Amino acid sequence: MGEGEKAAHTTPPHMINPYGRVDEEVAEVAQRDERRRKRLKCFAYLAAFIVFQTAVFLIFGLTIMKFRTPKFRVRSAAFADNFDVVTTASPSFNIRMVAELGLKNANFGRYKYQNGTVEFYYRATKVGEASVPSGRAKARSTKKFNVTVDLSSDSIPAGELTALFGSGGPAVIPLTSRSAVRGKVEIMKIMKKNKSSNMNCTMQINVPSKQLQNLSCR
Repeated sequence: MGEGEKAAHTTPPHMINPYGRVDEEVAEVAQRDERRRKRLKCFAYLAAFIVFQTAVFLIFGLTIMKFRTPKFRVRSAAFADNFDVVTTASPSFNIRMVAELGLKNANFGRYKYQNGTVEFYYRATKVGEASVPSGRAKARSTKKFNVTVDLSSDSIPAGELTALFGSGGPAVIPLTSRSAVRGKVEIMKIMKKNKSSNMNCTMQINVPSKQLQNLSCR
């Protein structure tokens, strides 16, 4: 091929694309931006996951794994045939009461409690007691059971019942019940903690109607 032919096949300088290198740089910048966006998206997903997991663990710790003190209460009572109350001269009472007790376990694990005693008082004088058998209260439930207690005024100081029944008001006998049940809360068979539930209830026995009234526990 001659020199004339070579010159004919040589691309003239004005035909070379002057923007080729610029296009490559723009493409590289776009790729870097895309990689940066992907990394930021991954970091955002990771941060959201960490926040979610933290919230789950926080809720788990404040609810499921939190130990609560079970509540021990007198729920109601009925009276057997032995309901002997004298409100006139030399007042006295001998009453057999069947009380329904409730042990409310708000924990997410069972509560295993020991034997105990519920004591009933007329003012500062103990007038009866009942035994509480050991048992278990299931998670998030109330264990209900009955106890029988004989209430007697034999230990009440002379004159107190005379003042009570001679006041002219309705014939009612005010009572207070107290107890302390000791046991252990077990969550997921891993975490255990000793918990004691104290009972403190006030109530009245309405003598004419033979009913329990104004029952309040705290």
